[in-house]
This record gives sequence, C-alpha cells and structure tokens, in this order.
Amino acid sequence: MPSSDATTAAAQAALPTRHTLHAPAAVLDRFTDSELASLITLRRTLHANPELSNVEHATADRLHTALRALGVTEVQRVAGTGVMARIPGRTHGAPVVALRGDIDALPIQEQTGLPFASQVPGVMHACGHDVHASWIVGAAMELLREPAAGDVLLILQPAEEIGAGARAIIDSGVLHGVAAIFGGHVDRRFLVGQVIAEPGPLAASADSFTIILTGRGAHGARPHEAADPIVAAAAVIAAVQTIVSRRIDPSRPAVCTIGSIHAGVAANVIPDTATMTGTLRATDAQTRALLTTELARIAREVAAAHGVEAVVTIERGTPPIVNPVREAAWARQAATAMLGADAVVPFGITNMGGEDFAFYMEQVPGCFLRVGARAPGEPPTAAHSPRFDVAEGAILVGAVVLAACARTASQSLATGRGVDDAEPSSGSSNRPML
Repeated sequence: MPSSDATTAAAQAALPTRHTLHAPAAVLDRFTDSELASLITLRRTLHANPELSNVEHATADRLHTALRALGVTEVQRVAGTGVMARIPGRTHGAPVVALRGDIDALPIQEQTGLPFASQVPGVMHACGHDVHASWIVGAAMELLREPAAGDVLLILQPAEEIGAGARAIIDSGVLHGVAAIFGGHVDRRFLVGQVIAEPGPLAASADSFTIILTGRGAHGARPHEAADPIVAAAAVIAAVQTIVSRRIDPSRPAVCTIGSIHAGVAANVIPDTATMTGTLRATDAQTRALLTTELARIAREVAAAHGVEAVVTIERGTPPIVNPVREAAWARQAATAMLGADAVVPFGITNMGGEDFAFYMEQVPGCFLRVGARAPGEPPTAAHSPRFDVAEGAILVGAVVLAACARTASQSLATGRGVDDAEPSSGSSNRPML
C-alpha cells in the first residue's frame, strides 16, 4: 500500500480553481478557498483509497475526522463502518431531518489515469460515492453556519452497492424520530449545476432470481434417452421475454433479464441440470409483484412441457424509489433557491437501476435527487465504468442543495406552512465574496 504522504500529495496535486470547478458562482461564493480545498482533497483521498462494502474502515475514519475538524461534536460510528453526525438546529424539539451519502466502492480496476486514481488494485469509486460522502461533509459546513430549524442527522452509509447498508442503518435505530430524509446521486448525463428534484419514480426495484432446471442426462448421441435441461432452458429464456411484452401494462416500465446460464461440461454429454440467473426491475409495487409471479409460473410450466423440473428462487432486493409530491416540492424549492429555476431540470428518462435509499423511504418520507456531474464539453460516462469520473464542482452543488433541502423541510415541518412559505436559506453566504 502507498504511504499516507503519497496519498496526500496525489490528492492535493493540481487542485482546481474556482473557474475550473464549473459550479455556479452562487454556490462557489458560499465556500472559502480553504473549504473548497479541503472538500476536493477529501474527495480525492477517498477516491485514491477506495474500500468495498462493509470494510470501509479507513473511509469511515477519514470522514469521522473531517466532521470533527469542522467542530461537529456529536459524531459516532453506526452500522459497523458507517458514520452518523448530528448538527444542532435553531429550535429545540423541532422536527429532525436526515441527509444521507453512501461511501463504498466497487470491485473494478480503474482506468481513468487520474493523478489520484485508486491505489487499491481491483477496487474503484466508479459510482461517485467518494463525491456523495464529500458533499455530506460540505453540507455539514453549510448547516453549521446556517442551521436548520431542527437538528439534522448526517448519515454516511456503508454497503450501498450490495443493497445492505440502508437496512443496517435502519436496524441500528438512528432514524427513530426522523421526520424526512434526503439524498442524491451524481449523474454525468447532466451538467454541473443541474439538479433533478421531481415526484414520481426515480429508481427501480432490483430483485434477482435463480432458475434450476433438473432433467435426466444422457449421451449426446442418444438425446431420446434424456430429459434435456438445455433445450428446456432455451425455451424458458424465450418464454419469459413475453412477461414484459404481454403481461405487463405497456405504460409501466419493467425489465426481465437473464444474465447467466450454466450447463454441461462436455460436447457429447447432455447434463442433468441447467442453471440460469437474472434480474427483475420495476418502478411500482404492482408490476414488481407481477414480474415475480409470472416468472415462476412460466418457468415451471415451460419446464414441465419439456419433461424437466424447474425450481425458481427469487431474492428480493431494493424496492423502487418513488419520490412523494410534498418532499419533492421541498427539494425543488431548495434547489431553485440555491441555483435558480433554470437549474432544476426534468429527468426525462426512466431509470431502471436500483438504489438502497428506497429502504429509508419505506420508513420515512423523503426525496432522492440526481445531481449533474459533467463539465461542459465532456462526454457522458456510464457509472460502474473503469473510466468513470466526475466534475468536482458537483461536490459543492450537492452540499449546498442537500443542506437547503434540510432547512426547507425542517422549517415546513416545524411551522406546518406550505411549501411556498418555507425558508430554505437566505440564498447568500455569510462568507466574503472571494
């Protein structure tokens, strides 16, 4: 492993200027030069030292240290490798709002060529969680100088990539008494300074399945003596494609993908078994349920028609994220106050990816945002790519907007006023113009 000195030098190499961050001036003006440098350096240090789900020990230590350095007094470890902090509000007893950022990396070999590229072989921040963690620290800066009405919990969550971290946070009990929760994800399809904050589906459920077909093996030259699971598997693969095309309402997005099939070891042997695995995606509970029941029914009946037995196992993953109207309106008002109305843009796509923030929203009302992370002139880059990187101005936008979401929601909940009457922020910093 490289020395900590080498990591620090790489993280601080060629720090961007205010101009090259591409963030709106109104956002940049909320941070001093020292704060900008600390957030960028934190993100780069996390990027250079990624850790996989549930082993984010050094990551949690760095984030704990960063929050304490700001003067946050209530910081603790939670859910193993997670971190939770509390920023006091202006009014004792006012409703509590939570902000969440995830912190784990992916098992990918980085190919960005960045000076602060991953120094851990085969592990990379290829989904922007280094940015999400850093913008929560930036939100802490914002909330310390301009508190919400009530306390704000900052949740730095482990293990999002395996869909386990949110449930671990919930099981720890830290959400008890939280009235609303907000989070976000970088998105390189949108420019830095653009934010998506809208009601309705924003991410899909992500269930996985395994189908094991058991027949009767035989010599490949005498197929009449077999009950061939490979032929049956081919029929099942074709048949389950009709679930989306013929059983699901065309107005409801759905995906049924078989991603692997394993059977046999020799060219002249018909095996006893064939195994398939895949994923089911939906953006509403009704479609999610129909996908699972139809997959099991079709697999079993088609298998039976070919003289083999199908055992179908479905592992429920993350539910869909469906932003409710009230919380999305708070987020939209907060983003508009910080960035201007033109910066709040429509999503314009159906996202069939999964996100375990959905587990929080089964417990607490909230809103999940997409935050633009592409600099002007750059091409979009897919998440989970070995070449994935973000424009670092997104750290500042995410910090400012999420802090404003907390203020807006907290004020509305505390006073019972409508969305338009909430006060997200003064819209200007107490910091000097730099």
